[in-house]
Amino acid sequence: MSVIDHTIAELREKVRALTAELSSYKVEPKSLNHSTMVQSRQKIEKMSAEVVDSNPYSRLMALKRMGIVKDYEKIREKAVAVVGIGGVGSVVAEMLTRCAIGKLILFDYDKVELANMNRLFYQPHQSGLSKVEAAKDTLTHINPDVMIETHNFNITSVENFNKFVERIRHGSLTGGKVDLVLSCVDNFEARMTVNTACNEENQVWMESGVSENAVSGHIQYIEPGRTACFACVPPLVVASNIDEKTLKREGVCAASLPTTMAVVAGFLVQNTLKYLLNFGEVSMYVGYNALVDFFPRHEMRPNDQCDDRFCRKRQKEYQMKKKSEATEEKSAASPEKEIAHEDNTWGIGMCLAIYTCPTVI
Repeated sequence: MSVIDHTIAELREKVRALTAELSSYKVEPKSLNHSTMVQSRQKIEKMSAEVVDSNPYSRLMALKRMGIVKDYEKIREKAVAVVGIGGVGSVVAEMLTRCAIGKLILFDYDKVELANMNRLFYQPHQSGLSKVEAAKDTLTHINPDVMIETHNFNITSVENFNKFVERIRHGSLTGGKVDLVLSCVDNFEARMTVNTACNEENQVWMESGVSENAVSGHIQYIEPGRTACFACVPPLVVASNIDEKTLKREGVCAASLPTTMAVVAGFLVQNTLKYLLNFGEVSMYVGYNALVDFFPRHEMRPNDQCDDRFCRKRQKEYQMKKKSEATEEKSAASPEKEIAHEDNTWGIGMCLAIYTCPTVI
């Protein structure tokens, strides 16, 4: 063997050794967990208003200092259920997490797909994961102080409906009722399921939606008995006696804009914060037309002939409550009798007038 051949053989041996060493440092793509690459901060036991770069709550607590919210810390005692973790629901969950909500209960049965990437929140590496688990992973890294509970099932089935009602009834941080339910679903059947559950449980909730052409949306505050429920004013699909499932065609999907969904999600979370923290005015209904930037706002009264029997029951309870409160207010506001002087037979009163002399110029 010549010197050159010997040198080449040595170099090849070194290449094989280095290749083997390099392979020991490689991680297979499938075993690479994205969550392990993200650094998460430590949990914070108590919210602080201290203005330092390391305090994630300083800007939220500034609302208290500026007199907007009396006790912002109470947000950590609140539990909110979010039904539908899609284009609107995922953004709602993220906003509430950044606002330091105490607990989120997420309901969805769908998986993340690449077709979802035109919307906010989800990322390509999460494709194939259930939406609730993908959301939990991301939200936990955004704010580990928030308790995240997930349920990967369709609430419209009989069995799952009972599970859904049970979590409304016992989902709070203390084991009682949740403070609010947010409906971010995209079909009539699921909305009616949420409506039925909340009417049965006398649970305040908010409904939201974005049109199929992606240029309009709305939010609605629903308090059983006081406001119209979702069944009080049925949408066109019900009034026309159309089977919603027949409207869906293979290869045809609704349009979707992250801008419209973000606007609707923002309105929904803003209304949620006002309701939970008792500041400002909670909007009963806000619409949004993106084509002309039109925001209609109004209140819808309940229908006393609503098809939902629990809605009619809550209406009667609310009317009785109003009458009872009116009676109590009347009793508390009854004027005291004026004391008449014994020598003042005719009850003549005295008025004190201030006379100002005219100014001489």
